Amino acid sequence: MRNSIKFRSFDTPPAISALAYTVTVRCQAVARRYEGNANRGTYLPLRFDTSRLTLPVEAEGEPMPESKLELPQGTLDLLILRTLTLGPEHGWAISERIQQISKKVLQVQQGSLYPALHRLERRGWIKSRWSTSENNRRAKYYELTRAGRKQLEVEESAWRKLAAAIAQVLETA
Repeated sequence: MRNSIKFRSFDTPPAISALAYTVTVRCQAVARRYEGNANRGTYLPLRFDTSRLTLPVEAEGEPMPESKLELPQGTLDLLILRTLTLGPEHGWAISERIQQISKKVLQVQQGSLYPALHRLERRGWIKSRWSTSENNRRAKYYELTRAGRKQLEVEESAWRKLAAAIAQVLETA
């Protein structure tokens, strides 16, 4: 009797569905190849490192891992500006603060954070200076400028209007 791997997908993008299908087919092919050797103590040479792989698929009977939220365009700038109202911070601390305040729902990756910081600096909304961090390492600290405070007010107002409009549609639809 052959064990089979069952996947149940949840509105997954085609590329992920194709990957799950490929994994299933390859596992079945390897299982067929080793099936005849089962009585000789040969085991399936497969290992899945689930800490490094996240697919929007769940094995039947097991809960699906929490999915990450994608931020709408421009939202990261607002979050960074808002975080810097608390005082100057280095990049990693900004990312950690956003994650902490959002109770780990929002996780800002370095590949998104640093380009956003440079963009905000070019626009004159934040300024930076080199200093020593709490770990006694050299770090670039960012702080809000006057223009950044004004922009934060504009963006917060726009975001609140948008969120209220979306909430209204969701409640009535």
